[in-house]
Amino acid sequence: MEKLYTYLRFLRNKLPRRDKSSVLNLDEDVELKYYRLQKISEGSIKLMAEEETPVYGAANVGTGQTEPVEKKLSKIIDILNERFKTDFTPADELFINSVQEDAVNDEKIRTAAKANKLVGFSYVFNKIIDNLFADRLEQNEALTEKFLNDKVFKKFVSDYMMKQVYKEILEKEVENHQEIRQ
Repeated sequence: MEKLYTYLRFLRNKLPRRDKSSVLNLDEDVELKYYRLQKISEGSIKLMAEEETPVYGAANVGTGQTEPVEKKLSKIIDILNERFKTDFTPADELFINSVQEDAVNDEKIRTAAKANKLVGFSYVFNKIIDNLFADRLEQNEALTEKFLNDKVFKKFVSDYMMKQVYKEILEKEVENHQEIRQ
């Protein structure tokens, strides 16, 4: 309920006031990616002794959707730590995720992904990825330093991110074409 409340509170701000003529597309504006649960207080709730009302739990839980088969980003952090003897934390996955999002939103990379196969796309991607990591240097110096100085680490991360960015751009293109047809 708390997650739903938080999501709907932000969604309400994005909805138009009274215009019902256009179809809403909030995919780019509202997306709950991170959620933090914090304990605010602890206490007891006393029930009235004379009232006996049964409480029933939810019968069906979940959305019925399965987890995607893709590797989770934290698994990539685990692989990097094991393979390159680093000790990046799950917090570093936010850094890699933000660089990946920057790459997906970069116009040159998007154009290259639409016009090329993965091999051709790699030439453009590899030229731009250094700048994207450098732009994020202040946010995560250790990861950026490892990326810029260790060629094997850089190749592994670049290859992984290149495939993910390429796939995400092409999936968004398919979605956009489907929306236009509707």
